[in-house]
Amino acid sequence: MSKEHQILHHIRINPFISQQELSNKVGLSRSAVANYIATLTKRGEIKGRAYILQEESSIVCIGGANTDRKARSNQKVHLYSSNPVETTEVCGGVARNFAENLSRLGYNTSLMTSVGDDKEGNWILRETKSQGVDVSQVWVLQTERTGTYTTLLDVNGEMIVSMADMNIYEKITISMIEEKWSYIVASQAVFLDTNISKDCISYLIKRCRDENIPLYIDPISSAKAQKLPFQLEGVELLLLNQEEAEILAELKITSFEDCQTVCEKIRLRGVQKVIITLNDHGVYYSSPQESGHLSPFKTEVVDVTGASDAFSSCAIYGLMNEESLLRACQLGLAGSALTQQTEESVSTLLKPEKIHEIVEGFM
Repeated sequence: MSKEHQILHHIRINPFISQQELSNKVGLSRSAVANYIATLTKRGEIKGRAYILQEESSIVCIGGANTDRKARSNQKVHLYSSNPVETTEVCGGVARNFAENLSRLGYNTSLMTSVGDDKEGNWILRETKSQGVDVSQVWVLQTERTGTYTTLLDVNGEMIVSMADMNIYEKITISMIEEKWSYIVASQAVFLDTNISKDCISYLIKRCRDENIPLYIDPISSAKAQKLPFQLEGVELLLLNQEEAEILAELKITSFEDCQTVCEKIRLRGVQKVIITLNDHGVYYSSPQESGHLSPFKTEVVDVTGASDAFSSCAIYGLMNEESLLRACQLGLAGSALTQQTEESVSTLLKPEKIHEIVEGFM
């Protein structure tokens, strides 16, 4: 990373950082830092003190936005029986959570999804907008019900079973996406979950490849991973859990060596980078330049809901800031750890300086 990019990186994390602190962090004299800042200010990259960066292009997040209904058991869950629980309801959906997470990390984000013309849909749009996400491109479908995701958690916050009513996303068509293409093509990148139809997924992959738009994909479940076309050329990053990776590669994973084999097989389909999340065993990452395994960061688990979305968001935040895939995964693990400390699907603690602080603490 160039000195100029390093300076912008540290200002993005802390807009009130002093020139002396920048000098210490990037290994330049204070006068040299001052010269860089003067140049960046003249170019419009920095706009005064605090150092306000030139507005970034948005990332468009396409996929699910629904209500997350959680029932947490007060004791060990007994199947086929009544269980005493405490229930909560929060905004959820992978694309929606990703948009809010990345907004908290300082990016301009836009959500492209479908909701019903009902109280749940109106609530999701209102709450998501209040977190700085542009919801102007959301389709409000008059005759459909807003999606719901209902989960039962055990006394330790681990998921026992989940139920998803996501039929509304199948109502999004290629022609609807085409109508918004001028908005998509103006973005810096696109994030896609696989809640939408197989045809729409294939269209977005091909169109983003043809127009050189970085595309990040989270298949969200083993069933929906099978919506992906075989040819994945143009996909910058594929984020998978172990089961999804095994299905796409048609290989079982029993070791970290298997992870590398699986990643290489998936990358032959055209993907540039692959990350496999391995639950309690951390993550495995692979690209043509680097690969390896990282253990999870230890944290107190209150609720695991949204932790995988936070990992994806923070990892992609790292890549969009030109970090290595290794560093991006470390930032993802930090975001996941933060999110597991709260019952919210998106942690209010999520900030660039916080996830960098967690990473530094574990190095």
